[in-house]
Amino acid sequence: MRILLVGSGGREHALAWKLIQSPKCDKLFCAPGNAGISQIAECVDIPSEDIESLTQFAKNEGIDLVVIGPEAPLVLGLADRMRAAGIKAFGPSGKAAELEGSKGFMKDIVSKYNISTAKYGRFTDINEATKFIKNTGVPIVVKTDGLAAGKGVIICETEQEAIKAASNMLSGSSFGEAGKEIVIEEFLDGEEISYFTISDGKTILPLTSAQDHKRVGEGDTGPNTGGMGAYSPAHFITPQLEKQIINEIIQPTIDGMAKEGIPYTGVLFAGLMVKNNKAKLLEFNVRFGDPECQEIMMRLDSDLVDILEASTDEKLDKIAQTVKWKDEVALCVVMAANGYPGSYVKNTPIYNIEEAEKIDNVCVFHAGTAYNDNKEIISIGGRVLGVTALGKDFAQAKEKAYDAVKKIKWDEGFYRRDIGWRAIS
Repeated sequence: MRILLVGSGGREHALAWKLIQSPKCDKLFCAPGNAGISQIAECVDIPSEDIESLTQFAKNEGIDLVVIGPEAPLVLGLADRMRAAGIKAFGPSGKAAELEGSKGFMKDIVSKYNISTAKYGRFTDINEATKFIKNTGVPIVVKTDGLAAGKGVIICETEQEAIKAASNMLSGSSFGEAGKEIVIEEFLDGEEISYFTISDGKTILPLTSAQDHKRVGEGDTGPNTGGMGAYSPAHFITPQLEKQIINEIIQPTIDGMAKEGIPYTGVLFAGLMVKNNKAKLLEFNVRFGDPECQEIMMRLDSDLVDILEASTDEKLDKIAQTVKWKDEVALCVVMAANGYPGSYVKNTPIYNIEEAEKIDNVCVFHAGTAYNDNKEIISIGGRVLGVTALGKDFAQAKEKAYDAVKKIKWDEGFYRRDIGWRAIS
């Protein structure tokens, strides 16, 4: 098969790494890719949101399967355009991708189908939003309705903070168009986890859980980021909790979307808050997480192409029982550019990645990287590398990942030193 992978982050490097292991994968292209992906696939200089150019490329190159990594091209309808051109595409339709593209749409769907989630309101008017904030009480969560690169969620401890966040979003000053409508919801406490499934519109294939570290600082302090590291599976997942997530959250969503005439195919990633071994839905994402995808791909012991094809062909029921996982756990440490998640340094050289990868069961997945004119790897993004390790337990996976991190020479980068602390403690 000739496969086109769309995206340029750590998630896409992990997907590329797994896709090329499949005997079915004859040729892998990635648009636009990054320095790490270019070592294992042919990178094509087409932005991931250039729907027409990507479709034309897929037609010209006789692509058999398109794997869409990020949420933005999915919301823009890339999967629909590929299917209209007669090309298999892994990922939801533009309408189904509104589960992530519009937090208001998502909340309305899950409320309609009685899925356990936080009490919420949708607002375009600051006066109405202020009333809701005062009636609900604090802490409270203010979210952009639209996509904001994983950063459009603000947990507010005071009424003033919440009203300011709502006002900044609605005025367009903090998140532009993404905040022209907002969702405000009650704060849920507990421990947050991610749970991943794949759907073909009817059948779901449960994958696994992970726990992300969203805050920039150790001990989960400082501003939210796109993710400073993660590990999989979540340390407190039990068969009982997994069953509740599947039966009361994931399956009713897939069934509800089908009833709405918007069948959901692709990855469904549920962000969940767990308290007393019971999960409530925080949000859905319509793609693999980043950095969660890195650990999931390292733990997956089955052919990824088989799984993605079964989703696109509505045949997940035929392979669901055959999907295998390695016995090991996995942990990923993100190395980010100094200044992230604010304004960060760019175009700084990174050395010794190959030394880090000599450690057994370690992979360094590239996110914001490119080559300079001297053929050196340089940083061009905020989150730059995802140093990922397998281990027999979390302590061993953590030790390996941090041993690898220490081998990488990058003076302008930083990382959290406590990834996996909940699992290990």
